[in-house]
Formats: sequence, C-alpha cells, structure tokens
Amino acid sequence: MKILNLTLLFFCLSIIAGFAQEKSSFDPHLYGTGNWDADSLGNHRVVINVENEADIVWAHIPWRRRDFNPEEKDLIIVDVTSGKQIKNIHSVTINREFGDILFQPQTVPGAYEIYYLKHKMHGRSNYPKVSYPEFVSTAENNWLKQAKSASKDLNKLPKAELFQFQAIDPFNSFYPMEIIATQEEVDQLLRENRDAEYLLFPEIRENSIRMTTDIPLKWIQDGVTNQFSGKVQKGEYFTFQIGCFAAQKEIENIRVGFTGLSRNGKMVVDADALTCFNTEGIDWEGKPFTKNCPVEKGHVQALWIGVQIPSEIEAGEYECTLKVKPANMDETLIPVKLQVSEIAVRASGDDNPERLSRLRWLNSTIAEDDGIVAPYSALEINDNTVKCLGRDVTFGGNGFPVSIKSYFSESVTKIQENGKEILAAPINLVVETDEKKEDWTAPSFKRVKQKEGAIAWEIKNEMPGLKMNGTVQMEFDGNINYKLVLTATKDISIKDIRLEIPFQQNSAKYMMGLGEKGGFRPEHVEWKWAVEKNQDGPWLGDVNAGIQARFTDNHYSRPLNTNFYLEKPLYMPDSWYNDGKGGINITSAGNESVLINSYSGSRVIKKGEQLHYYFNLLITPFRPVDTKKHWHNRYYHSFQPIDTVLAYGANTINLHHANAINSFINYPFFIPERMKQYIDEAHSKEAKVKIYYTVRELTNKAPELFMLRSLGDEIFSNAKGGGFSWLQEHLDQNYIAAWFVPSIKDAAIVNTGISRWHNFYIEGLNWLVKNVGIDGVYIDDLAFDRTSMKRIRKVLERGNPGALIDLHSANQYNHRDGFANSANLYLEHFPYIDRLWFGEYFDYNLPPDFWLIETSGLPFGLMGEMLQDGGNPWRGMIFGMTGRAPRVNVTPLWKAWDDFGMEQSEMIGYWDSTNPVKTGSKDTYATTYVKKGEQTLIAVATWAESDDEVKLDINWETIGLKRSKAELYAPAIDGYQDENKWAPNEKIIVPKGKGFLIIVREKE
Repeated sequence: MKILNLTLLFFCLSIIAGFAQEKSSFDPHLYGTGNWDADSLGNHRVVINVENEADIVWAHIPWRRRDFNPEEKDLIIVDVTSGKQIKNIHSVTINREFGDILFQPQTVPGAYEIYYLKHKMHGRSNYPKVSYPEFVSTAENNWLKQAKSASKDLNKLPKAELFQFQAIDPFNSFYPMEIIATQEEVDQLLRENRDAEYLLFPEIRENSIRMTTDIPLKWIQDGVTNQFSGKVQKGEYFTFQIGCFAAQKEIENIRVGFTGLSRNGKMVVDADALTCFNTEGIDWEGKPFTKNCPVEKGHVQALWIGVQIPSEIEAGEYECTLKVKPANMDETLIPVKLQVSEIAVRASGDDNPERLSRLRWLNSTIAEDDGIVAPYSALEINDNTVKCLGRDVTFGGNGFPVSIKSYFSESVTKIQENGKEILAAPINLVVETDEKKEDWTAPSFKRVKQKEGAIAWEIKNEMPGLKMNGTVQMEFDGNINYKLVLTATKDISIKDIRLEIPFQQNSAKYMMGLGEKGGFRPEHVEWKWAVEKNQDGPWLGDVNAGIQARFTDNHYSRPLNTNFYLEKPLYMPDSWYNDGKGGINITSAGNESVLINSYSGSRVIKKGEQLHYYFNLLITPFRPVDTKKHWHNRYYHSFQPIDTVLAYGANTINLHHANAINSFINYPFFIPERMKQYIDEAHSKEAKVKIYYTVRELTNKAPELFMLRSLGDEIFSNAKGGGFSWLQEHLDQNYIAAWFVPSIKDAAIVNTGISRWHNFYIEGLNWLVKNVGIDGVYIDDLAFDRTSMKRIRKVLERGNPGALIDLHSANQYNHRDGFANSANLYLEHFPYIDRLWFGEYFDYNLPPDFWLIETSGLPFGLMGEMLQDGGNPWRGMIFGMTGRAPRVNVTPLWKAWDDFGMEQSEMIGYWDSTNPVKTGSKDTYATTYVKKGEQTLIAVATWAESDDEVKLDINWETIGLKRSKAELYAPAIDGYQDENKWAPNEKIIVPKGKGFLIIVREKE
C-alpha cells in the first residue's frame, strides 16, 4: 500500500495541537486535503498523532459525519512512517457524531491516518456500482481481549492527538456545509428558540446548502441572525440563500415575498427584480408558475434568492426586506443589505460560473416565439387549407383534417407540383353510447392566432350528453396539436370514444411504433396501453408521405429514456388508457384504406366530469433531403489538432466531452477560452466545430448542482441513489446515477423529463454561440420536447446561421427502454436536426426496410450515419450512410465521392419508382447517384444469404448516357472494393453482406 510520507506535515504538530479540542465551533485549519490512493482507501481520512509509547492508544474522532450507519463501514489505520496498515484495531463506539477507536501504534512518536469511508467499485466502468465494505477485524485475539477490557475506562488510556480531517481534494471536502451539528447542539438551539416554529439561516452563495436532514455545525456557530449582508457589483445578477429549518413541525408550503431595493429610503429596484427560485418560476414553455415548497419536521430547505442589480446603479449600500411566510405560521422578515461596489461586471456575471448568476437562466424565455427557422417558410392559409413546406392540410368545419397532402418526391430530394393524398377519409373523433353512434351537432372552428410559425383555432362541438371544447394549433414544421376537453352535461354511459385516422393504402406502406420495428406495415396491429412500454402512438406512411399520431392527456410528463425509462415510465393518459380498456388497432380494408383506431373503451361519465383527449399529428417528410450538404460535411469524432482532422479529409469536428477543452458532461463552461481558441483556428481553416452538449444528465462538477437539488424533483429525477462514491457521500440518496468518466471522476446524475433546466440549457447554448463560436451541438439522446428543440434551433440560427445539430441514439427497442423505436420516439425533433447517428446496438443485418425507416432518416427529410461495429459500408451507401471517423477509416470512400463529384449528383433511392437502375433480385438493392449526361454512380448491396448474381437493368435515357458507349467501372477503394469493370449486359456477382460502388460512364 503506497502512502504519501507526511513528515513535513507534522513538523508543526506541536504548534497546532490545539485543533484537537472538540468545541461547538471549529477552526477552518482543522479541515484540509491530502494526497493518497482514493481508489483503495476512500476519499476521507483523519490524521492523528501519537506522542507516547503504549500498547493500546485511544483515538477520539469528532468527525460529525453526514453519512448514515457509519458503524457498518470499514476503518483502516495506516502508520505514516512505515506505510503499513495497523492490524490491531478495536472500535469502541462508532456513530455519526464521533468515533472512539483503540489501536496498537507501531511508530512512536508518529503520525497515523484513519480512513473511514473506504469504498469498492465494481460493475461497468461508465456506470459503476460502489459499495462500502463492512469492518472486518484483523486484531490478534490476545490484544483484542486487552483492548475490550481497557475500553471500560477510556480516560485511563493514552490519547492520540487529532491533527486534521482531510479529503482527497477540495471538491470532496465536507467543509464547511457538510459538517453536522450534534444532537446536543441541535437540542440546545431549539431550547434557545423554543417559541419559533421554524428557524432561518441566511447563507452566502459560496456555501451551498447541501444537507436536508441535518443542519451544519456552521449554523450553530453563526446563530440565528435573521439578516443578510453581501457585496455585489454593478450589473451583477446576485444570488444568495436562506436555509429554512422546520424546527417544531412540518411546513406544508412556503411563500417568499420582497420589497424593492432602496437607498436612503428611495426605491431604486422594483420588487419584481427579485425572485425565489424555490417558490416560483417560468417553465420551458414561457409560462409563469408557483411552486409548492414543503419541509419535513427536522429537515432543511434551501430558499435560493436572485436579484438583478442594474449596471447604471450608483455605488453604495442598498436595502430590501425578505418576507418568509410558511403556511399557517408567522411571517419572518429578513433585512437584506447589499453593498454595491464601483466595479461593473460583464453579462450579469455569467462569464464566471462560480458566481451562480446563471441561475437566472432557469427562468429564461429566450426564443419563446412563433418565428420560423430555415429551411421552412411561413404558414399560408386559404379558407381552411394551411400550407407548410411541402404539405397541405385542409380542415373541415368541425376542426378535423379532411385532407392532408404531401408534395415531396419519392426520393424526398425535392418538392413537386402534384401532391400525394395521405387520408382516405376525414379524421374524426367518434363517440358511441350504449345505444348508438352519436353525431356532433354544433361544430365551431374559430381562428384565434395567426403567426408566421403557428396558426391556432378554438374548437367547440356538442352532442347529447357531451360538450367539446379545445384548441388546435398547426406549426410551420407540419405539427398539429389537439387539446380536446369533453365535459359531460349529464350522466352518460359510453361504449367507446375513439379517434379514427383513415390512410390511403399507398400512404401507409411502412410503419414503426406500438411494438413494431420500423419497416413494412403488418396487415393488422392490436396494441394495448402498458406502462412497461414507452409507446404512445405509431408512425404510418410512405417514404414521401406519412403521419405520426401520438396520444396524451393533460397529465403528460415526458418519461426518461436510454437506460432510465423504468425509473420514470410513461404516464398512462386517463382518457385514452381508461384503466386498461384503451388501445390502438391498425387494420387494412383490402386495397382501399388503412385505419388507425385509437379507442378508449367503455366508461360511465358523471355530469360535470371532464376527459382530456389530447393528440398530436406530425406530417412527414419535414423538408427535402439536402444531399449536397450531406456529402459536403465530413465529420470527425475526436479531439485532435485541426490540421490532423483536415489531413484526414474531414471538415466538421464533433467535440465530445472528457477532453482538454470540453471536460465534464453537459457543462462545457469551465475552460471556454481554450475551446474558443480551438474553434477560432478551425474557422480560420474553413472547418466547423460542434460540441457534445445535451440534456439528460448533468455532471456533479456543475457549480449549480446543490441549488438545483434544492428544487426537489423539478430538475433531477428521484430514485435510489448509488453510483460513484462522490455522489453517495455528498448527495441525499434520492437521485439516479448516470454516466461516469473514471479518468476525471466525472459523475453525472439524471435530469427529469422536462423542466426549467431546459431554459438554462438553451441560455447556455446561446452563451456558447456568442462567446465561444460553436457551430452547433451533438446531442446524445433527447430528454426534452419539441418546444425546447425549436428554441435550440432558433438560438443557433440567430446566433450562427448554418450551425448544425446532430442526434445520436442507441437502439431503445429493448425492455429497459420500453421497446421504443428511437426514430419514432424522437420524430418530433427531426424537423430541427441536420444529421442522425442512430448507431449503437442497431442491427445492420436487419432488412433494408428497417434501415430505411429506423436509421436512415430519409422518410423525414434527413440523412444519417452508422456506428455499431463500424456499420456495413456497402449497405450504408444504399442510404448515403457511412461509419464514424476516425473509428472507421472513411477517407478512401470520401475520396471516391470527390473523384466522382458526389455533391453535384441527384440521389434516387431503390424505393423510388423512378430509380433508373434495377437489380432483378429480391435481395440485392441499388441506389443511384445521377449526374445526367456525365456519369452515374450505382450503390449496390445485398442482403442475400449467399453471394447474389445480378444483372443491372439501366434506364439509359434517365441517366443521359448511351448504352453502346457505356461501361460499368468499380474504382479501387481501400477497405471497400478492388478495381473492376463490367459490360452493361454482364452479370455481377455481389459478395454476401457486401456490395459495390459502380460508375456508369462512357468509354474513353
């Protein structure tokens, strides 16, 4: 066991031996850091000194531990001089407040280290499980017998002197806010304040309140002052805290009020410039809300306060009053004095995360508007027909679509003049009583909003026993959202309430969702709601026309995803689910139509009872596929020198985390100057840099972490805790441990589905665009909704036109993820994404219809790439997909593209009826890249069980070449194919699992 020699450290022991005194206050010098192997010994130790020789020495350790059940955890004592572990140890008393430990010293005089939170890591390196082994006695029997006898009167034993409590580094230190007060100290505090139902402890922002079940010793030392003073700068967004201790009984709720800031009796800053984040805020949709803030008896709740100091304010002292009012308790007034300095701070202090000024980002409304983003156009409305990019929707007088048309070409590369009808009949909400199918009798569809990016209507209708009220909104990306409320006007017995969506047969060729993998639509699907399934609707369509239908209600809360779904699964919508009676059937009516029937089953509705039938229709594709941009942007997924990336042939860098300029997951703000320097160099060499920055989990290094924890389950999901040792030692055990990077000890916890953290995230993105110059983001799965995604796209486009968004997802079609199809799960975000990386755990041996629907992005106006095991480059080229560089060497393929002139070609997929090349094989497919009149590139790949022999049937007129002058040429591409030639009528043997890139050209 390697232990750092502390000889120099103990040189001054005699001077500071007074630190060993156990008092109600504490000297900061008693808490320090050390250097040792934390993986084998843990993150915390006590350093003691033994002055006199003895066979048994008593160490009294007033450690004031925040962890529970310390008596169940291991203790290790090491002799600093020899570096050896002491074997003869006996624990007399171990509790949270102190430990009385007997041991046999080896070196006297000498220093000893007691390690008291030894942990053991096991499991996956990036999702570790950490346990704390129990103490196992190694003492010799005779010595142990003597020690037990001596423990009856400890005062007779020589006593070791306490030198210092140490953590492995400052980040792991418990000082000062995690040093607990003893029960005696708390009792004394309560006696001194016996008339107070609760106690308040103002605290500076630097000392984030961390414990909820204990109060820190610091507050015993500070006492109950009920006043706060702080130093601020001009223009700063200043934050501080009030700790509320429920001393006598539970607090049901807390309200916090303010007076404005005044100076010399004159109001300078209005009261609305102050806020308490724990009791109020603005949600991710820009809506103000109040927040319930209860406190259990004996627990602590942090109340975080923020105030914007104007930049033009005069220096001097300003005052305001905080009013803390727990429900059914007396109000407490806290005078606040802020000393404003002459120095002004830039950007409210946001350039320094440690200031916590960025907390105001939680209530940001940035990009909360009905504006549009490229390449979309403003909505147009003519009567009841609304036009968005490439699609038309005509609404009937009852507010439901009677026609939905798509104008995209079959290869989704352009918009055509003639549209393809998706619906076979109008969409309708059907109500059936026990007696009959009822008719709606009083339709009303009134427009209430018209903006360039959104048009909204108020919808009303009636039938005997039911009244419908609701809203409908269509947006520029083709999303139509219905929020319908059915109110019973009398007691009514319902046989069924269902939404019927009738598709044209040729507009429902493919499907994904409801437990079906992406691909050809089955003839019949029967599906029932189940909480184990992260599924709330299907997508049906053809490559160039389709609809995703999702069904929710007013209680919808976005579930967790990617490994964590079962921790917070989908809420079953009361209306559609109906206690398990609801479901979705998809049936085919011969060659005429296909019906989605989302039914809710029988129920009795009492007069005045309301049912919320919410649903969403998303019309696909969203935009033409931009093949030129796809071929031009060459991605490199590694932090390397810019020249290295350019030499590889790439021009767009996806900068992941855990590197020298983007260290900690989803918090890329610590070293922005390094990141900016790197990006500036890239820009000077015509390259782009995008960063890994997303919402799903957050590093424990974020300075705002403990404040965010004070918001209950608003920002972070609740669960059983666990994970890396830092999390277990510093967080109450109600979190979900997430990604961990061993090399830098980056331990993340999981965000909840949707919250104000998305406001913070979007403001952070805006800061990075303006201050660092990022060219976009690489998003690793999505934990926010389309509202947030729209705002993200707007912030990027407005700050850096041409910025890019990539989406990576692992295949979530498994039990732990609720058998969700990644493409269906994230489809609402696709209008704002530039490239897909649907790679990990995707099976590239599945049929091409799976590739087309679930991984390629093409039916939705996107293109994608491969990842798992490098992908299959031959099959990938059928869809324009490659592997991830530099994990896969893509340079030879990129060079072949450039030699051919890929950016100038027109992509025509195998699924397109106008594809000029047919293989004549049911297992081998061809996609063409046409430069009409010049040359055409044919991507051929096979899914056959063995080598497949094909003869290419080429439409020479379409590609603009003469068969008599043509040859089929396969250029040599390293790792892909050897050079080869064929005559136009010659058979080609396609190797199993592989394919060719064949250029059709005229012979020289």
